[in-house]
Amino acid sequence: MLSSFFIIFAAPIGKLLKPIYMKENMTMSMNPLVNFLKKSPKEFTKADIMKYVEENEIRMINFHYVAGDGRIKTLGFVLHSREYMDQILSNGERVDGSNIFPAFIHAGSSDLYVIPRFCTAFLNPFAEIPTLSFLCSYYNKDGQPLENSPEYILRKAVKSFNDVTGFYFQAMGELEYYVIGEAEDLYTIPDQKGYHESAPFTKFESFRAECMYNIARAGGLIKYGHSEVGNFTLDGKIYEQNEIEFLVTDVCEAADQLVLAKWIIRNLAYQYGLDVTFSPKITTGKAGSGLHIHTCIVNGDGKNQYVTKGKLNSIAHTAIAGYMTCAGSLTAFGNTNPTSYFRLVPHQEAPTSICWGDRNRSVLVRVPLGWTHKNDIVAELNPLEKPVKKDRSQKQTVEFRCPDGSADIYLLLAGLVVAARHGFEMEGALEFAKKTYVDVDIHRPENKQLVESLAQLPASCWESADELSNHRSIFEAYGVFNREMIDDIVKQLKSFKDQNIRKEIAKNPDIMTEMVEKYFYCG
Repeated sequence: MLSSFFIIFAAPIGKLLKPIYMKENMTMSMNPLVNFLKKSPKEFTKADIMKYVEENEIRMINFHYVAGDGRIKTLGFVLHSREYMDQILSNGERVDGSNIFPAFIHAGSSDLYVIPRFCTAFLNPFAEIPTLSFLCSYYNKDGQPLENSPEYILRKAVKSFNDVTGFYFQAMGELEYYVIGEAEDLYTIPDQKGYHESAPFTKFESFRAECMYNIARAGGLIKYGHSEVGNFTLDGKIYEQNEIEFLVTDVCEAADQLVLAKWIIRNLAYQYGLDVTFSPKITTGKAGSGLHIHTCIVNGDGKNQYVTKGKLNSIAHTAIAGYMTCAGSLTAFGNTNPTSYFRLVPHQEAPTSICWGDRNRSVLVRVPLGWTHKNDIVAELNPLEKPVKKDRSQKQTVEFRCPDGSADIYLLLAGLVVAARHGFEMEGALEFAKKTYVDVDIHRPENKQLVESLAQLPASCWESADELSNHRSIFEAYGVFNREMIDDIVKQLKSFKDQNIRKEIAKNPDIMTEMVEKYFYCG
């Protein structure tokens, strides 16, 4: 028996990266299954699951799967025998696909299979009866993955990226949301001054901590959580913006974690009697909520390929060129209802122009501050520590800043993987990256001429649909997105008929209020 177990970052379709985390790190896992089975989630087998169920008095199993509306659906099973449990885990179950994906599955031929992914198993934190939950994948009547399932589209995108580049794609999300509760008169803070505030000035710090705890127990790899800029009162309610940020991991795992996190936050809010919204914009003049996605490209050893000798290299510039080229069309997956475009306006730390830069929050793609310094600043500040020479470049990411909580998370991440792959396939990628680089705050008046020279993000779902139509060949390459899926997305975006939405709101502000209410629980 091996003396160490490993958490393995694996490509979703058959290829494995070398181990990155050792067993010592597993001892601190908050996932009950990891601690009980003494192995990483990627090593879970059916036998492992059945052992956990039997020895921990689990009485129910839930299958969870993401539907066409972007939300998790649930199918519950009562475990009345070992044989029945084996049947569930071995065969999955049949569901009505026409109600799950009404856009492309019709009642005349609608049956689908939902098959549990054992690596996603978690103890349901909201079930009064001990319940084990799984995320599931969709399969058709022939036992093949459902081509238009967003989760499978992501897996196809990852495979095409690996086949073309020889590298692996990793990601993590910054999940922003507003918590809404009864306003208080004690320890108030100025409007829009909530960034990293602490209790008692922030009112929902304990709620956020409990969210993080439950997400971690469900397998989420959380980096940190904090209060965000947005903070205001309206009609006796306090609106407080929060953020939970994750660690970089395999892009498919990152998608699963974000989907589960939203589900957990909403369920816990309901138990607390609080309201939560991931809506991109809920009122004029207040900070909107984004879903910034950080990306990283690694080799088979798990080594970050973005940095060479402390500087961003040609691989990073190539991927960025792909993001720049596909930026407008990526809004079709990451900004999916009209309220998305209330957020994408100047002076709100949200991008409007298609450009990138270092440590610059006015751009679409930001290269955040990296640990590229040579000195050990922790040792300098703490004299009892001995300086350690360490390669900290592993932490470098590239951040895509326009998506928001309306996103279909699997399609958004699939789109980013495709865009990065396109960077490696396009001619003149490095020159294009150089051309779209800026090192100033583009929203300042003196940089107006620069802004006018840059391409702009779509200003509506209608324009987003046009961009996707123009770039559809990139997304359809290698069979990642099929024509039917692109057609459906374009049709859905066009159905909002919001091409003149900003002019209409300028004349009638009530339109914005109505739309915010309509899409309050988006995503």
